[in-house]
Amino acid sequence: MAWFTNDFNAFFKDLAKNNNKEWFDANRKRYEASVKKPFEAFVGDAIARIAKQDKTVRIEPKEAIFRINRDIRFSKDKTPYKLNCSAIISPAGRKDHSTPGIYFELGPESVKFYGGAYQPEKEQLERIRTAIMTDTKGFRRTIDNKAFKALFGAVHGEANKVLPAEFKEAAKKEPLIANKQFYVMAERPSKLVAAPTLLDELMEHHAAMAPFNSWLASAMK
Repeated sequence: MAWFTNDFNAFFKDLAKNNNKEWFDANRKRYEASVKKPFEAFVGDAIARIAKQDKTVRIEPKEAIFRINRDIRFSKDKTPYKLNCSAIISPAGRKDHSTPGIYFELGPESVKFYGGAYQPEKEQLERIRTAIMTDTKGFRRTIDNKAFKALFGAVHGEANKVLPAEFKEAAKKEPLIANKQFYVMAERPSKLVAAPTLLDELMEHHAAMAPFNSWLASAMK
């Protein structure tokens, strides 16, 4: 089954040309019918599929879905609305961005899937680095398998130029220990939004990132 019609992407294309409250209010019924309700249904189905494999995921769609409203308080760009729909399915949902899960964006530019730990706190980062130092081979196994490399390529994240002394030697063997974030990303064509294979694609990416996510979650405990 397909969750979305072509009007999902068409709505966001039109919104890009009219990103203001007046236009959005005039097109709210269209937004509800073509974007909001189908996205809630898709996220609900995705949660149900993931929960069968990961019993720690017990969230509702409203706990996973991000608002369409942009946070413009500290931005030079004052347009009020995002030009895609996004959600994160993890044990914590959108309330904790450090908990590994699958984050995804659907829109007219592309479909994107993300995983890993994007915003680990200071103590969590130290635990990840310590785990990499003590279990380098285990860490490498999660990111060197064929499925992971085929879909994501590599682990991304900003790296510290200066590392605490206890990690400097380990960084020579595993440079990723210098990262401040540990995330993966895959981008697919926007036409996937209206395809019946969308959820299967999401589950394929979720399966490929699962060992990496689990390793990070264990390391941060």
